[in-house]
Amino acid sequence: MAVSVRLEPLLEKELELTAKRMGVTKSQFIVSALERALGRKNPYDLLLKVQAEVREPLPESGELISSTKAAIRSKLKTKRDANQADWLAYQEAKKQGKVWSGSDQETDAP
Repeated sequence: MAVSVRLEPLLEKELELTAKRMGVTKSQFIVSALERALGRKNPYDLLLKVQAEVREPLPESGELISSTKAAIRSKLKTKRDANQADWLAYQEAKKQGKVWSGSDQETDAP
């Protein structure tokens, strides 16, 4: 069933930009907004449904944050260790009079 709605130009432009940003058509955006407004589409109910299907509770926000922090720290430590090893290799090559051009790529100076 088709329905016509008159919108102010500014509101229509905002609708167009938001729908484009979300990757949906204006019609899909409007239908979704109406469903939420009428209580037919509740994001919390959808979350509960997905949790029931997966049968895995979502981590508490504190757990999620701490696991994310741990992952980031681990990646940073690995990168720092690699950079430190490169720096030490560079210093050793410099002492020996060699040209160092990257990780494990040492050549004799010309």
